Amino acid sequence: MSVFVLKPKAVFAGGDNKNPTEFQLSQNYPNPFNPTTNISFSIPDESYVTLKVYNILGYEITTLVNKEMKSGNYTVKFDGSSLPSGIYFYRLQANHNIATKKLILVK
Repeated sequence: MSVFVLKPKAVFAGGDNKNPTEFQLSQNYPNPFNPTTNISFSIPDESYVTLKVYNILGYEITTLVNKEMKSGNYTVKFDGSSLPSGIYFYRLQANHNIATKKLILVK
């Protein structure tokens, strides 16, 4: 069995100066999407943050964020143009907080 890994593109839009009071992962917009979507999240404290995308089988497709980040609201633009249509999941982890949401790519 062969496993093909395609590398989608991500553009990090940065954060704002507002300090959120809670950890939050928003539903991507638009959803379903073709080929780009925005994923927004909030972290209340400075944290080491990872944001990863997985396929329906649980294989990691790409890592969109993997770094120390200050408290704030952030948006990452995800480009799935190199991926086939399907259901994917994105998972945000910041310190002990974890959240997962579903996104749908339709071509």
